[in-house]
Amino acid sequence: MILNAFQLEGKVALVTGASRGLGQGMAVGLAEAGADIAGLDLLDCGETCRVVEEMGRKFHSIQCDLQQASPEQLAGVVDEVCSALGRVDILVNNAGIIRRAPIFDFSEENWDDVLQINLKVVFFLSQVAAKKMEAQGGGKIINIASMLSFQGGILVPSYTAAKSAVAGITKALANELAPKNINVNAIAPGYMATDNTAPIRADKERNQSILDRIPVGRWGTPDDLKGIAVFLASAASDYMQGTVVPVDGGWLCR
Repeated sequence: MILNAFQLEGKVALVTGASRGLGQGMAVGLAEAGADIAGLDLLDCGETCRVVEEMGRKFHSIQCDLQQASPEQLAGVVDEVCSALGRVDILVNNAGIIRRAPIFDFSEENWDDVLQINLKVVFFLSQVAAKKMEAQGGGKIINIASMLSFQGGILVPSYTAAKSAVAGITKALANELAPKNINVNAIAPGYMATDNTAPIRADKERNQSILDRIPVGRWGTPDDLKGIAVFLASAASDYMQGTVVPVDGGWLCR
């Protein structure tokens, strides 16, 4: 039965930025498919933990400031997941921040902060998780890209740079890790109703201009990413490598 290929029983997923928003939605979706979850965030993951454990799945919370995290600390995170839950089969690189300013006012701090979390952490956490996955016989890495992996955006040069690079390293990692039975793919969410987009949604004119371009006529929600996250985390996607999958309500079609 094809539906069996989507099952994640016995798997362990590490999801960064799991306390709320898209990370929380994907963590819950993976748990609904049967996975145990390690949730990493600077904020408390208590609500995500409650929902996951109510399903009868295990949840291990890791509090970590990715803004300050070194590759060695990220290796410690993966070791902690394996110690607490026995293994790591799925990595969802979801944690991210955004900084907005006109190009002439954009600071070095705003550049470095975004590149640290949205790109450097993605690469080095993938590196250490992939080592564990190789020893286990395989695994799945899911990066979170963006519409700005395809477009330039407005007032967000560091975010655009990072998300364009996430699309690139997804392909680069796939090339090297595919022979090790590790799939690396990315999800590119469209305009999602999260804390990151709150300033845009609060701007009535900008909000309406965005809605006018989305064929389905609404902002996305965390639940809209559950299906694609489960697919890319499961055996159903075993022949997919280096793809960036838009989940955007048709934004890129316009």
